[in-house]
Amino acid sequence: MHYHMNYNLKRTSMALDQWTLRVLAELAKKWDTSKAEVLRRAVRHLKEEEDKAMKHPKPLEALDWLQKGGGLSKEEALVLREEVAAERNAKRYWWE
Repeated sequence: MHYHMNYNLKRTSMALDQWTLRVLAELAKKWDTSKAEVLRRAVRHLKEEEDKAMKHPKPLEALDWLQKGGGLSKEEALVLREEVAAERNAKRYWWE
């Protein structure tokens, strides 16, 4: 996937270990792009993943939401309970 964005580029320098430099060069060659673009894509991808993770509730937040009804009104919850009870009562077992 090629991203063509109008960047307001600013030169910077950073210290990278040999492994990172080697992989950066490999990806740039594989993707037919610059090492800077590989870094931009990597950072963009990590940011998108982080944003996605922030949209999902943490387990305790999800449990709290469920315990408060999971978005159902009291009326909707009563109808659901009745439907589940009717379904359970309708089940027949082999020994009956």
